[in-house]
Amino acid sequence: MRSALRWGPGIALLSVPLVVALAGPWLAGEPDPRGVPYGSGTLLGTDFVGRDVGEQVLLGGRTVVVVALAATVLAYLAGTPLGVLTAMTGRRWLDELLMRPLDLLLAIPSLLLLILLAAAAPPGALTLIVIVAVINMPEVARISRAAALEIAARPAMEAMRLQGESRWRRAAGYVGRSMLRTLLADLGVRVVGALYLVATASFLGVGVPPDASDWAVMVDRNRTGMFLQPWAVVVPALLVVTLSVGLNLLFDGVRRHREEAT
Repeated sequence: MRSALRWGPGIALLSVPLVVALAGPWLAGEPDPRGVPYGSGTLLGTDFVGRDVGEQVLLGGRTVVVVALAATVLAYLAGTPLGVLTAMTGRRWLDELLMRPLDLLLAIPSLLLLILLAAAAPPGALTLIVIVAVINMPEVARISRAAALEIAARPAMEAMRLQGESRWRRAAGYVGRSMLRTLLADLGVRVVGALYLVATASFLGVGVPPDASDWAVMVDRNRTGMFLQPWAVVVPALLVVTLSVGLNLLFDGVRRHREEAT
């Protein structure tokens, strides 16, 4: 009962945008003929070029969700092993060699780095995944390193070393498992940050065409006609906000469950 109360709001909020994003392309069907821009001939009206807003909402979520999740996974796959490696080697020169370049990336504002990297790479969803992962990876590495340093200094690590446990078993088996609570606490914030970057990139036209079926693009391209057809802006904006809030509530519930379990 307590778990349901803890996770229920997050799952309820998250389920709506996820279902729309993942199942929407199959539910949309064949595109309808274009009508009058900002018209009212359909349930949610038409957008700035006369397309059905409801159809665009169904088609526009998959890119945002898939790119954000894939970029977050890639950032953790690259950043977590790097942070654990620098924490466990105990060699100052290696720590400096691996961490200082990441500090340079952290010093650059994320939006500026997004625009700079996008200008030097071909447009597309894969490019956007890599760019968002590169932006998030330094912070993931820093958080992983800080968590692993504290765990590596515990007496249990010295006991495992004296027992002849391999470095891999100590890193993956003990340090990695002990870091899960910290990584889960960071994961919710990281996914929301990736959603923000992906939506911002789409809003700025980075990595996606200006007329793409994308929730963030819909908000940007239809804002000039918001008072004529508000649903073209309100619905995709609400879906992005609901997705972000639902993710935060869900990961916060998972983190508290693990804290109570231990």
